[in-house]
Amino acid sequence: MSLNSHDAFVKAPDLEVNQVPDGYIVYQTTRDHVHYLNPVASVVFELCDAENSVADIGDLLRDAYQLPAVPEEELTASLERLVAEGLILPCTK
Repeated sequence: MSLNSHDAFVKAPDLEVNQVPDGYIVYQTTRDHVHYLNPVASVVFELCDAENSVADIGDLLRDAYQLPAVPEEELTASLERLVAEGLILPCTK
């Protein structure tokens, strides 16, 4: 999967999301599968609201965690994993 900085994503339908102290537990009803998202993956997942582009999410992560630069490799890996697991879907912005 090749990500463009202008790409945007939206959460998949039929997910039951529960916040826990160390992230999210996401139950995917269509696959009868449970996913555990760590705190950073939970933030990335939450920012997939069809409004934020990949670049926006990167900037928000950089600012939230006071990083010197956008964690591009980690963000790309996180988004690719969320897409592969069917938790987020590409959308047009």
